Amino acid sequence: MANILIVDDDREVANFLSYFLKEKNLEVYKAYNGKDFQRLFRQQSYHLALIDVKLPDASGLDILKEITEQMPVCKTIVMTGYSTIKVAVEAIKLGANDFIEKPFADLDVLEKTIDHLLKNKTTMAESDIQVLAKKSGIVTGNSEMMKRLLALAYKIAPKHINVLIEGETGTGKELLAHFIHQASKRNEQPFIGINCGALSDTLLESELFGHDKGAFTGALKERKGVFELAGKGTLFLDEIGEASLATQVKLLRILETGEFMRVGGEKIQKTNTRIISATHVALAEAVKSKTFREDLLYRLDVVKLVIPPLRERKEDIQLIANHLLEQAGTVFQLSAETAAIFEQYDWPGNVRELSNVIKRALTVMDEDSHIITPKHLPEKMWIGKPRLVEKKQPEEENFEEYMQQWTDNMIAVWKSEDKVEMEMILHNVKELEREIGRAFVMKMLRATIGNRQDAAKRLNISMRKLRYLLNEKSTRP
Repeated sequence: MANILIVDDDREVANFLSYFLKEKNLEVYKAYNGKDFQRLFRQQSYHLALIDVKLPDASGLDILKEITEQMPVCKTIVMTGYSTIKVAVEAIKLGANDFIEKPFADLDVLEKTIDHLLKNKTTMAESDIQVLAKKSGIVTGNSEMMKRLLALAYKIAPKHINVLIEGETGTGKELLAHFIHQASKRNEQPFIGINCGALSDTLLESELFGHDKGAFTGALKERKGVFELAGKGTLFLDEIGEASLATQVKLLRILETGEFMRVGGEKIQKTNTRIISATHVALAEAVKSKTFREDLLYRLDVVKLVIPPLRERKEDIQLIANHLLEQAGTVFQLSAETAAIFEQYDWPGNVRELSNVIKRALTVMDEDSHIITPKHLPEKMWIGKPRLVEKKQPEEENFEEYMQQWTDNMIAVWKSEDKVEMEMILHNVKELEREIGRAFVMKMLRATIGNRQDAAKRLNISMRKLRYLLNEKSTRP
């Protein structure tokens, strides 16, 4: 029998939960304050704890931390009111498995949440995240930041709360919005996106709210807006910071009342659409400059998710590049030098820029080539940067050219005023050592008509060393 700990100062709520859980044949213990919690927590272990964030003598978040640190096998659910959703999201970041809103409007949801955690289905959730991420076009990769971001997005997706996504241009804000929609209970309803910065003020209002016939010049017939078309689905408002103050007022009314009117209309329309908005600028700064309404920001920013730029998740760059190549249905690969340049480049345009670079490379490549090399990349990505010299295996006839190219690249870096990637420079030196060794061995083998023993003798090295320089051994002699 599982032990359940309820921590809530509202005795009516605690008693209701106790009765509800005992009906499921669970052992229930109630703590009405921090002191009760400390006493019960020392007595035995628990399988699940339901914690109210507001207690008279303790912080629900502090209790959560204590349970997470001292009893990690215990699953945790934070209980919160709508006004403290931000605290609940913070609790998720601290390790809570889920949160539920009070009053409990849907007992089926509460029961499923509890059953899910007691059956220890965390691995199933991780698998579900991977499936939804792939379906949404997100490459999770190895970045811990992205893994935490998707885990948080997955947990808040089923809740009826608005989400604000912040991130630099090209980080994939719309992909994350798709992920949230797919992970929500609205996934069978429409997902509609609109870029608020791509339309004039009049057109944006018409796109959002629709218009009646004759509402303005060119309005030849009645038209539904995206709030009507989205219905009970998800509406993604990209670049919300570009909306005019007049449009912001109308958006605020919808978020407060769920009501709106078409442009030129008189009939009140209702909507149950979930809003996910996105911006590449900090809306808090826009509020200070009075270009964005503070009350609208409060309504939109119930939960804020921040996507890290590509330069902060460099361990994922090659994985994303390979994914983009697969999407293109190609058998192309990145050369070692191209992969190194990709990893060192700052990617100001983030994933969108990476996608464009891949598309450009595929366009300019020779038909019989299957390797993307630096010559297929924009010059800005490697000019003045330390480069790995192309692996053409320098034979005698092009050895001088090889050395000259290596030297020119290194001198260019030496003279550059930009930051220096020392790891790449050291990599270049090791690469040069290998190529010089092989070039001299090949030269001597030609001179001795392939006689390896004679070649080794003339180079004053052992046969083992000669094989190593020819890359026939993986370890140094």
